[in-house]
Formats: sequence, structure tokens, C-alpha cells
Amino acid sequence: MNRFDTTRWSLVLQARSDTPQARSALETLCRTYRPAVVAYVRSHGCATDAVDDMVQAFFLRFIDHAWHADADRERGRFRAYLLTMLKRHLIGAGIASAARKRGGGMRIESIDDATEDIADDADPERQFEKAWAMTIVGHAFSRLRDEADRAGKRDLFDALGEFLAERPDDADYARVAEQLGLRRNTLAVAVHRLRHRLRELIEAELADTTGTEADLEAELHDLRNALGLDTGPPGKRSPEGGNHTT
Repeated sequence: MNRFDTTRWSLVLQARSDTPQARSALETLCRTYRPAVVAYVRSHGCATDAVDDMVQAFFLRFIDHAWHADADRERGRFRAYLLTMLKRHLIGAGIASAARKRGGGMRIESIDDATEDIADDADPERQFEKAWAMTIVGHAFSRLRDEADRAGKRDLFDALGEFLAERPDDADYARVAEQLGLRRNTLAVAVHRLRHRLRELIEAELADTTGTEADLEAELHDLRNALGLDTGPPGKRSPEGGNHTT
């Protein structure tokens, strides 16, 4: 069994039916991607007071009409397929809006809506990618914080969290090392381990929505690009000593 056989997206694609397990997995994926869909709809020119209804209508149609059943079983990236279907939905929004009352009262809502800083007049697809990337990193960061809690290292994590996105300079290391009563080298090792673990958790988040190793590499590349990080061609991961989290 390979790493992609038990992900949420693989479960959805393998089931191709309205089984409870597949529907639950699909609804979880939709909740995860809601901030990106909101950003796209908002940037696409939808009236502010209509964004929520439009997004809700899209997800209800996506789930109830089993649009996922047309996704490529072998090379499926949930994000790419979702964006394609979202574009089609907005083209026919005059008809699609009637579907918003369906779904038995179910609402696709995001626990962490990462769209507050998304500009309304920006390119819709670019803002979709940015909100998606922010959501993925945010989920991975939350998982890392939970791990620190369970290990009894929350104070250390809170002190070093600011260093996970960008490598700290010597002054930053000296300040926090003095604050925590640690040697600078000890602190540097702790930061290195947290950054490495955060990269692993980001990769795990992305693997849950892809079908192959090549798709995962492409998602990693696109995530770095969406966040404005240095990135090479798809298929080549960042070296361990890179200057960013992914």
C-alpha cells in the first residue's frame, strides 16, 4: 500500500458513491478549501453580501451532484479539480444560485477562515492560490502546536514560533536564548527541528489531497509560489538548509 491509498481524496475517488465515509471525507476537504473558494469568489467581483450564499451554493452542488466522480482517478489533485469546477459554477451562477437551499441544512464552514487579508480587486486565481497556501500552512502550524502541547513544550514553541517562517538572525537568537535561559546552539537546534517538522506536516496536509508523488511535488511547488517563496521546478524539494518552511 502506498502513501496515497488512504488519504481523504483517494477515499472519495475510490468510492465514487455517496457512502458515509466518502461523503464525510469530501465534506472535510470542502471545509478545508472554503477560504480559497471565498477568496476566489470575492476577487471575481461577486457582491460582498452575496459571497457566502454563492460559496455555499457551490459546495452543495459539488457534493450533491457528485462532481468529484468526473475527476481523474490516476492524476487527481483536489485543489486543481475544485478550481476548475468553481470556474464553471460561476459562469452559470445565474442558474446555480437556485441550488443554495439544498443539502438538508448542511453548511460548509471553515474553522479558520484565512481570507481576511485577501484584496477584493486582486486576480481571482492568484488569490485562490494564496488563501489555499495560507490555510495549508495554518493547519500544519496548528498541528505542530498541538504536538508541542502534548510533549509539554508549549512555552518553547510559543517562543520560537516567530522563527518558523523566516530564519532568525543572530540578534533574534541572542534575545530568545537569554529569555529562555538556553545556549544559542541549543536554541538553533530546536528551531531547526521545529522547521523540519513543520515541513513534514505541510507535506502531510498536501498529500491528503493528491493522488501521486508527482502531484504532491507539484502542490509543494505551487504552495511555495503562492507564498512568494523561492522555488525551483516541480519535482525538486527544498534543501534542508533552505530559508523557508517548505
